Amino acid sequence: MGSSYIKLTKIRKEKKYSYEEMAEMLGISKCFYWQIEHKKRRLYYDMAKRIAIIFNLKPDDIFFE
Repeated sequence: MGSSYIKLTKIRKEKKYSYEEMAEMLGISKCFYWQIEHKKRRLYYDMAKRIAIIFNLKPDDIFFE
């Protein structure tokens, strides 16, 4: 699942969102979001779903090969 996190960063940057903006839209701290993107925090499906909604994608499109 390592490359899926790289994909998450790539999509975020393509959408021109900062860590701060993502965190704000998700209702979490900037640090928490950074940890998700850098595999320092476990990503649960409900959070993957919320992230995917922001990008107008399905969780599988981001987090699975």
